[in-house]
Amino acid sequence: MAGGLAALLDDIAALAKLAAASVDDVGAAAGRASAKAAGVVIDDTAVTPRYVQGVTAQRELPIIWKIARGSLRNKLLFILPAALLLSQFVPWLLTPILMVGGTYLAFEGAEKLWEAVSGHHAAKPEVTAAEQGPEAEGRMVSSAIRTDFILSAEIMVIALNEVADQPIVSRAIILVIVALGITALVYGVVALIVKMDDIGLRLAQTRNGATAAFGRGLVAAMPKVLTVLSTVGVVAMLWVGGHILLVGVHELGWDGLYDVVHHLEDAVHGVAGIGGVLAWLVETVASAIIGLVVGAVVVLVMHQVHQRRGRAAH
Repeated sequence: MAGGLAALLDDIAALAKLAAASVDDVGAAAGRASAKAAGVVIDDTAVTPRYVQGVTAQRELPIIWKIARGSLRNKLLFILPAALLLSQFVPWLLTPILMVGGTYLAFEGAEKLWEAVSGHHAAKPEVTAAEQGPEAEGRMVSSAIRTDFILSAEIMVIALNEVADQPIVSRAIILVIVALGITALVYGVVALIVKMDDIGLRLAQTRNGATAAFGRGLVAAMPKVLTVLSTVGVVAMLWVGGHILLVGVHELGWDGLYDVVHHLEDAVHGVAGIGGVLAWLVETVASAIIGLVVGAVVVLVMHQVHQRRGRAAH
């Protein structure tokens, strides 16, 4: 499969195999694993700012810090030990677990796409960020941490899958580095996003005309930025979920679909000057289509189940 951002798992294995050689190699492998796994949390970066909409500006960063700590606790205290035990005693389960996570990502992407197209939006959370007070804030933070758990698990398993053949100590070190790096990156970006309008407001209040104009533009642009992030998040879930499924079926020995995509990549790879880009686009689009198809099927099944339960309840 072609490399690039969409090739979430393909090009890390070679470096990951050297992870145990030295501290530098461990750091390099962890950095590469973090970069690849970061694609899974694009939607998390897009969605998390919504948890602090409606709260006072003074509480935005403390709330994000609480969610970040919960995310790190998820990764280090719960997911990491479980992942290490799996890789040590039942490593063959890693691919199926990844595929379950890929299916979930595809479902989430397809569900959001369906809501956008049909106009049927999911019900709002019972507890919103607009609710004030310590108890409401605590419930909202807990809800965000629970949502983070699934994506955190997917990140850790993606990283672990590429270093599963290394000694357990090297695996643990790499996963700790991945957990720290991804958490700092995601919630650092989230903090910057949620405070961007405050920064713009401060700039708008200055006496410098150009600076004030920039600040006003920043405030006006933030709703559009959040909309773009949400769209990117949906696309990312479809393509990452689809790619995980595509590689997973190949690793399980079902090569038909994988071979078709691979042949399409080969067909365009030889185009002078842009062959690599075209091959990347082919793989990315194919993964997104697979994610959309699988996700749409799961959405249809889930809607049917909910409808039947609703009729049974009446």
